[in-house]
Amino acid sequence: MRTIARMTILAALVGLASSCVTQKQMTYLRDAETAIEDSVNATFQPQSEAIIRPGDALTIVVSALDQEAVVPYNLPLVVYGGGGTQVSTTPALQFYTVDEAGDINFPVLGKLHVIDLKRTEVENLIKTRLESQVVEPTVIVRLVNGAVSVLGEVNRPGRVSINGRLTILDALAASGDMTPYGRRDNVLITREKDGKLEIARVNLRSADIYTSPYYFLQQNDVVYVSPNKVRAISSANAGLWLSMVSTVASAATVIVTVVNTAKK
Repeated sequence: MRTIARMTILAALVGLASSCVTQKQMTYLRDAETAIEDSVNATFQPQSEAIIRPGDALTIVVSALDQEAVVPYNLPLVVYGGGGTQVSTTPALQFYTVDEAGDINFPVLGKLHVIDLKRTEVENLIKTRLESQVVEPTVIVRLVNGAVSVLGEVNRPGRVSINGRLTILDALAASGDMTPYGRRDNVLITREKDGKLEIARVNLRSADIYTSPYYFLQQNDVVYVSPNKVRAISSANAGLWLSMVSTVASAATVIVTVVNTAKK
């Protein structure tokens, strides 16, 4: 009887232990310290900015020492009331939308092809076109609607704004990091590229993440953190699991009581 009691208790403990998440499973870049630094840096391709895509909204401000000279190149900062009357309050900047062909319609200069360019490259393109018309122009371009979606086992799933460099680690940090139930070794990323949908999986426990083309995120990327087996079990069979553990514990208590009574 005593052996049965011990086996029952042991079974309950094994069941509970199997539901635990180990520290190794929760650690990012676990093998980074063992990776050879030169091997990572040799293929690491830093990307400081997002690439302009169709549907992106850009704010573009042109300035110069002679502000009057650049007025024609800036969208008017006006808003209108319900009846169409102009209001004198200062609104937010208006923006240019990149069409399906990858163009924007810029004042005076006309159509500019900006698809697949970085933000700074768009600034240089416009500045070069203006230099023959404006003395020492300055151009500032901002991406208005750039964002990625972070879903799954994170503490704050949702949209994360992007207006420059955004890595997958940055996106996870902005989402409150992964929960203990997120798989660090199997993060899914979807990306629209050339009219097609790319699907990839990355391992955040490996130093190879630094050389992945998905380390730097692009606008409209979707990052999905898969649940581990513990979450899958607890989500699908939480009631059954708790009932089973309770039953095993009760059985163990009864057996121990019977054994102790028999000894008297």
